[in-house]
Amino acid sequence: MERKGSRRENECEEKNSNSESCELDKDYKTSLITLNVGGYLYITQKQTLTKYPDSFLEGIINGRIMCPFDADGHYFIDRDGLLFRHILNFLRNGELLLPEGFRENQLLAQEAEFFQLKVLSEAVKSRWEKEQLASRETTFLEITDSHDRSQGLRIFCNAPEFIAKIKSRIVLVSKSRLDGFPEEFSVSSNIIQFKYFIKSENGTRLVLKEDNTFVCTLETLKFEAIMTALKCGFRLLTSLDCSRGSIVHSDALHFIK
Repeated sequence: MERKGSRRENECEEKNSNSESCELDKDYKTSLITLNVGGYLYITQKQTLTKYPDSFLEGIINGRIMCPFDADGHYFIDRDGLLFRHILNFLRNGELLLPEGFRENQLLAQEAEFFQLKVLSEAVKSRWEKEQLASRETTFLEITDSHDRSQGLRIFCNAPEFIAKIKSRIVLVSKSRLDGFPEEFSVSSNIIQFKYFIKSENGTRLVLKEDNTFVCTLETLKFEAIMTALKCGFRLLTSLDCSRGSIVHSDALHFIK
């Protein structure tokens, strides 16, 4: 009798356990929401979509805002499906994180306003204003000799990333201390200053090319800077000192996109 009673108790416990498991599984599934945004399907949790009260998505989930359904029964929102990934990432992370080179700030700001996410809208607009300000500012890089400031080159451009690209390349090569390259140098925000600068003499070497081939003399560095700029979509606005009659002999180059 005791064994039978024990078996029945075990069976009841298993049934209760399975019942609780089913309820938890059911609750988890109902917490998942599938959205069809402009033909793109996104699956996320209910708590993510309702993170910001009074937002468009929170209104849909809680029934305040009517939303149509697609043929499969998913919420359908007629907005930019590709940009919605950034909306969803903002809801998940609580901050604006965009991929490098993102250029659709104006469109994203419109999407943020549609979804009634004021915090996101302000973050996008702030980012956009900073980029606009940066694009108007001309940045420069000066490569010079600490003993003779006349020996050197200044590169001006309205795109900080272009200046940073050339600067990082020169610093990288300098640290490698290749044959013929100055070993002692200092770097500030806009200046690379060598203790003993490379003069335009036979046998002196400078490396800038991405394939690590040698570039000889300061004059060749100017040509390499121009070629790099053209590949990146910039144009040579002017040689800032044309009195010497040639770009090769000028002390500065100015690029603009």
